[in-house]
Amino acid sequence: MDAYGELLDANTVRFVRELPGPVERVWAYLTQSEKRAKWLCGGDVETAVDGHVDMHFHNVSLSSDADIPRPDKYRDMPEKMSFTGVVTRCEAPHVLEHTWEFGDESSIVLYELTEQGDTVKLVLTHRRLDTMDTVLSVSTGWHTHLNVLVDVLNGDPRRPFYKMQTQYESEYRKRLIGK
Repeated sequence: MDAYGELLDANTVRFVRELPGPVERVWAYLTQSEKRAKWLCGGDVETAVDGHVDMHFHNVSLSSDADIPRPDKYRDMPEKMSFTGVVTRCEAPHVLEHTWEFGDESSIVLYELTEQGDTVKLVLTHRRLDTMDTVLSVSTGWHTHLNVLVDVLNGDPRRPFYKMQTQYESEYRKRLIGK
């Protein structure tokens, strides 16, 4: 499933994906640094309320084609970026919620996993996004990262990260802003 995120309100976006199970495997890809680094970012997640979350992004390493250059809008940004957060809810292996600190901004990410036979339904909700530009950026990013997660869990080659991101940014701009 390659469904677009849904804007729930001006500051919240939600994604739903069906992933190959079992739920413990998907949980490991949300919480274990070496597995999470294959689709999103490395860094430790302390799976307890008030636990620390480290997020070390290196999106260039997520692509199946490292020769595709980063889009112009990212050229002045560091290739590696780090963020932190704090776990606000943890019900292993079904619910993980944490803050995401972007400088002066703080948003909240909620992952909810539900077993459905051999598959796992992932509902990812990202809320407290300050501006429409942030909603657009976060929507594009999550869509791209979730596609990489699906590739990894299915054992498929990872699609070109920045090619996907550029495509989805254009589509989300139309869907969310109308431009």
